[in-house]
Amino acid sequence: MELVWFRGQKWIRENLKLNTPYVIFGKCNWYNGKFAMPHPEMELLEDHEQGLKIAMQPIYPSTEKLSNKGITNRAMGKLIQQLFIETKGRFSETLSNDILQELKLIPKSEALINIHFPKNQELLAKAQFRLKFEEFFYIQLQLISKKILRKQKIKGFNFDQVGELFNTFYKNRLPFELTGAQKRVVKEIRSDLGSNAQMNRLLQGDVGSGKTIVALLTMLLAIDNGFQACLMAPTEILANQHFNGIKELLGDIGVNCALLTGSVKKSARKIIHEQLESGELHILIGTHALLEDKVKYKNIGLAIIDEQHRFGVAQRSKLWHKNKFPPHILVMTATPIPRTLAMSLYGDLDISIIDELPPGRKPIKTVHRYDADRLKVFKFIRDEIEKGRQIYIVYPLIQESEALDYKDLMDGYESIARDFPLPKYQISIVHGKMKPADKDYEMQRFVKGETHIMVATTVIEVGVDVRNASVMIIESAERFGLSQLHQLRGRVGRGAEQSFTILMSSHKLSTEAKTRLRTMVQTNDGFEIAEVDLRLRGPGDLMGTQQSGVLDLKIADIVRDNDILKTARFYAIQLLKSDPAIEKPDNIVVRHAYNQLVKYKNIWNYIS
Repeated sequence: MELVWFRGQKWIRENLKLNTPYVIFGKCNWYNGKFAMPHPEMELLEDHEQGLKIAMQPIYPSTEKLSNKGITNRAMGKLIQQLFIETKGRFSETLSNDILQELKLIPKSEALINIHFPKNQELLAKAQFRLKFEEFFYIQLQLISKKILRKQKIKGFNFDQVGELFNTFYKNRLPFELTGAQKRVVKEIRSDLGSNAQMNRLLQGDVGSGKTIVALLTMLLAIDNGFQACLMAPTEILANQHFNGIKELLGDIGVNCALLTGSVKKSARKIIHEQLESGELHILIGTHALLEDKVKYKNIGLAIIDEQHRFGVAQRSKLWHKNKFPPHILVMTATPIPRTLAMSLYGDLDISIIDELPPGRKPIKTVHRYDADRLKVFKFIRDEIEKGRQIYIVYPLIQESEALDYKDLMDGYESIARDFPLPKYQISIVHGKMKPADKDYEMQRFVKGETHIMVATTVIEVGVDVRNASVMIIESAERFGLSQLHQLRGRVGRGAEQSFTILMSSHKLSTEAKTRLRTMVQTNDGFEIAEVDLRLRGPGDLMGTQQSGVLDLKIADIVRDNDILKTARFYAIQLLKSDPAIEKPDNIVVRHAYNQLVKYKNIWNYIS
C-alpha cells in the first residue's frame, strides 16, 4: 500500500526510521489500481505496545498551525495518554455513593479515561452519560440552592392585605372574567407576596393571553400595602401602550399613574421625580429612563419587567438598588421559553404560565403561499377591507440589497399602492429609519382606523394592539426566525373576528425554512414553536451572548440530552431536600466539588 503526503514531506523524511516496524492508522483510498492512505497517523510498534491499547481513536480540536508544527491529533492523544499514565488515573470522585449506585454510574476516573480512550462503544456511552449527568447536576445544584438561599436570606416586603383598590378594581372595573390560568397565576403571585420572602417570578404567556391585567392586579396589591410599583418596557411604543391600557382600565379609582420615556419633556420629568419621592405617584411606567439615577422612589415594593430578554443583567440590577431592600420582581415575556431552557437558565426563578387565551378569541388561521399566488392574496385583502378590517404587510428589508433577491419595503409599498389606489384605499408605512414623530403619526392613523393597510418592517413586532386588524401578511417569510414569525402573528387576533396570517415565500426554500413555515401553519402554541426553534438553532443562539455564559457546557447538550437534564434536576432537588447545607458525610465530595465551582464562576447572583 502507498502512504501519501501532500505537505510536510520534509518532516516525514527526517523522522521516519528505516527498517523499523510501525503501526499505521488512516483512511484507505483506491487509486490507479492500488490502495493508498493519505496523511496516515504513524507510531513505532514498540511505542504502540506500551500505550493504552484502544480500538477507537479520540479526535481533538486543532488548527492548521498546530498540525504544521507536528502537534497532530496523534501527538495530542499521546500527550493525554502520558497524563493518564503519570497521574495513574487518580481523579477525585464528585458524586455521592447514593447517586452512583442508584443510577449505576461509573466512577469519575473511569469515566475520564473512557471518554478519551474507550475500549468499546458501551464504555464510551457510560462515560458520556456519567459526565453529562455531572455537568447538569452541578448547574441545577447551583440554581436550586440559589433559589432556596434567596428565599431564606432576602427578606421581601410583606404584602399581607388584599385591600380596597384591588377589590374595587376586581369587582367593578375588570372588563372581563379572568381565565382559569390568569386566576391561578394571580394566586401564585399573592402567595409569594405574603410570604416574607422576596418574589422573583417569571410570567410566561403567549401574545394576547392577558399578562397586563395580571401585572396591574399585582401593582394594586403593592399600592394597597402602602408601596409604589413600576413597569419597565423595552420600547417607547410598548411603554406608551402599557400606560394607555392601564390608565383606561384604572379609570377614576384614585390611582396616580405616570409615563416616563426619553420623549418626556424636562418640565414634566421634574414633576414626576418630585411626585415619586413624595409618594404621591403610585405607578410609574416607562423605558430605560426608569433606571436613571435621578429617579428616586419613596418606597418601591414591586418592579415589573416586560420582555426581559431585551434588558441586560446590569440594567436589571440597577432597579434593585433603588431601595434599601430589593423590591419584589415580576419578569414577563411573550416569547415562550422552551421548558428545557427554562429549567437550565431560569432554574432560580419561580415560573408561572398563562396557557389559555381569553374567551371569545378565535385561533388565528395560518397559511403558506408562494409568490405566484399574489393575485389571489390581493383579492383576499380587498374582501377583508370590504368587511371593514385592517391589514398588516411586513417586509424583512428596508433597501434593496443586491446579494439578497428579496422584495424590499419600498418596492412592496409601490406595488401595493398601485393595486390599492387612492382615494379608495389609505396606506400607512412604518420603518426603523423614520423619525419617531413620523412613525407615531403613521401608527396613530392606523390605530384610529384612518388607514386600511400598514406596510412595515419588524418595528411592529412587539406591542402594537389594533383590535380591528385581522390579516397579517409576512413577505419573504423564510427570512424570519420562528420566534419573530410567532410574535408578528400575535399582532392580529386581538378582537373577536376570525384573523389570518399569510406567510409569503419564494419556491426556493432550505430544509430549515420549510420546517419553520410548516411549524407555523401547524400550531399556534408558542411553547411548541419554541421547542422547534431550540432544536433548529441551539441554545447559544436562542439566549444571545449575554445569557449564554451560564451554559458554557463542555459535553452535555440541553436539547439532545433533555432527559439527562431532567434526571439531574430531580437528584439535585432530592439532595437539597434531605441535606440543605450539603454537609452530611455521604455528601462531602459533592460539597467540595460545589465549592470549587462556585469559587470560579461569577453568576450574576440574585438578579433573575
